[in-house]
Amino acid sequence: MQTKDCFYLGKIVKKHSFKGEVVIKLDTDEPHLYKNLESVFVELGNNLIPFFIEKSSLSKSTMFRVKFEGVDTEADAEAILRSGIYLPLTLLPKLSGNKFYYHEVIGFTVKDVNFGEVGTISSINDSAAQPLFEIDRDGIELFIPMIDDFIKKVDREHKTIEVETPEGLIDLYIN
Repeated sequence: MQTKDCFYLGKIVKKHSFKGEVVIKLDTDEPHLYKNLESVFVELGNNLIPFFIEKSSLSKSTMFRVKFEGVDTEADAEAILRSGIYLPLTLLPKLSGNKFYYHEVIGFTVKDVNFGEVGTISSINDSAAQPLFEIDRDGIELFIPMIDDFIKKVDREHKTIEVETPEGLIDLYIN
């Protein structure tokens, strides 16, 4: 399994006991969807390794306490500490309407209600205070904030996102 075929679920943040249990900080708004997992992929080096779950419990909303098969000591737990946890993309709950996963809209065409076709989403920048669509318009890079009020329609069938941006925003980049 490769990371491009998976989504990031969280990170092992601490050891929980001397018997190899660890605590995973889940990066999700719906942690309860993942409380009955049988296995996950643990990122070790540049590889995703399957780890099977013996027992688990959800505590403190996004904290997930896990006992993995074969991780039986404090030293075993230490070896996987700070590792990313991944699951296959096929396990993501389906979204509908104007909700979408970031990876899902890469390659979609962005059309502005007033401006017309803006360009193609090349990536999502989620390191800024507000996530941004990074859009390629014939070699010119544009950034449109991913604000619910701006996003009018997500059309998965035609791979388009219709937006309504403030007047002049797009012109800042192309003039």
